[in-house]
Amino acid sequence: MSHSAAATITARAGIAQDTAFGAVTPPLYLTSTYELPAFKQPGQYDYSRSNNPTRDTLADALCQLEQGARAIVTGSGMSACLLALQLLGPDDTLVIPHDCYGGSYRLFTNLAQRKQAFKLVIINFQDTGWAEKIRAAKPAMIWLETPSNPLLQITDVKAVCQLAAGLQAKVVVDNTFLSPVLQQPLLLGADIVVHSTTKYINGHSDIVGGVLVAKDPAIGDELKWWANCLGVTGPAFDSYMTLRGLRTLVPRLQLQQQNTAELVSFLQRQPLVCKLYYPGLPDHPGHAIAKAQQKGFGAMCSFDLAAPAEALPVFFASLQLFTLAQSLGGIESLICHPGSMTHASMDAPAQQTAGIGPTLIRLSVGIEAPADLIADLQAGFIAVANWLNTPHRNNNADRVASGNALKGSADQQFRLNPALTAFW
Repeated sequence: MSHSAAATITARAGIAQDTAFGAVTPPLYLTSTYELPAFKQPGQYDYSRSNNPTRDTLADALCQLEQGARAIVTGSGMSACLLALQLLGPDDTLVIPHDCYGGSYRLFTNLAQRKQAFKLVIINFQDTGWAEKIRAAKPAMIWLETPSNPLLQITDVKAVCQLAAGLQAKVVVDNTFLSPVLQQPLLLGADIVVHSTTKYINGHSDIVGGVLVAKDPAIGDELKWWANCLGVTGPAFDSYMTLRGLRTLVPRLQLQQQNTAELVSFLQRQPLVCKLYYPGLPDHPGHAIAKAQQKGFGAMCSFDLAAPAEALPVFFASLQLFTLAQSLGGIESLICHPGSMTHASMDAPAQQTAGIGPTLIRLSVGIEAPADLIADLQAGFIAVANWLNTPHRNNNADRVASGNALKGSADQQFRLNPALTAFW
């Protein structure tokens, strides 16, 4: 089944393989340890941190989807990132994009600066001189994120991998935004693929997990050893839930992409949208590359609100369907302010360099009726327009009373707990 269509792999993973009772769906193995057949005769499984049948079923399915040699399921997307970094030493250089996910950026920069785990070079892959900068850095590993979070910039994976081959550098691609259904970086030349399975692969916002897929069996074996050593392997129950979510990945993404295309068309016509970020648009700088290396444009888009940042609480509080929350890829539509949420770990200069403006808004489009989602966003734009036309809009009481009779203080609804900043 290794070369079957994605829909077949996801629907059939682990089906009718139970050797104990012939169960059609694979059972959940909630055991921490396993009986040895005899003294000094270990079986296939001995301890669930090392191996677990439920986790292995999920790993096998994701390995087939990415067409890799080894897959290691981890407890989170960040632990998958941390696992890949075990291939580096203090004298090695890691190259990362300037606009990567805030959590990844925090991990890379702090490991480099506070732990001296490796040397770090940050590069804008959208600049024309990116190749020369990589050659000068002489990296051992190049980290890509395409489409990027949250600006959905596109990097030519093949071009980077061709350059990396000459430098004997490994290429790791964060494929979270597209999933293996829409992009397969290993086939484009990458060595390792990383996913936060929390997102599209699970698709229901009810677990946290990650996976790392290696093209080379030897690298996969080394990473599996490190996963066991560090204890970052994923729980059996979360693997079971992720496998269940994986079965509907293909139809979910098809519907989410259709909805996204309709929302993007709507956003293009909105006067309060001053810039729209979506690779499916022909005028997007990375459109041609995305079309060549992807099987679809995904279900994420971002836009800059053409209003002062003070209008953001008004906009968010007016929404009924889009939920203001972190994460992405679930069946429900989410809305996010990257500057204060997903990328809060980046300081202001880093955000500015990455192009993350104060009114940037990111959408994760779900499977709701597109007309309802459009109406929801329209309500937000109308509320902001009313707020802009309010003579004393700087007064918080007037601001809250205007528009759509916002519930409570809009500022308070939008404000995030400062005590949690270190964890974002």
